[in-house]
Amino acid sequence: MTLSITEDIRSITDLKRKTNSILEQIHKTKRPVVLTVNGKAEAVLMDAKEYEKLTNALGLLKLLISAEEDINNKRYKEARAFFREFKIDKKI
Repeated sequence: MTLSITEDIRSITDLKRKTNSILEQIHKTKRPVVLTVNGKAEAVLMDAKEYEKLTNALGLLKLLISAEEDINNKRYKEARAFFREFKIDKKI
């Protein structure tokens, strides 16, 4: 999800005047649009499906961060040992 500085930075006034075309651009390109007020970034508008993908990816990243901390702190078991204990515990 790269940003095109020539196409994806728009003013709030531009959004008010050209809402449909800006939304069409967002859906077509899958890129977010940065909305500015007085030349400064104020908000980001993006496709709902792309936003959902992004939030899902961030959720997975949060899980990976805690898993990485567990590995760094030696709080893990080798797969063979885990499955051996699991089979014994579940009487498989």
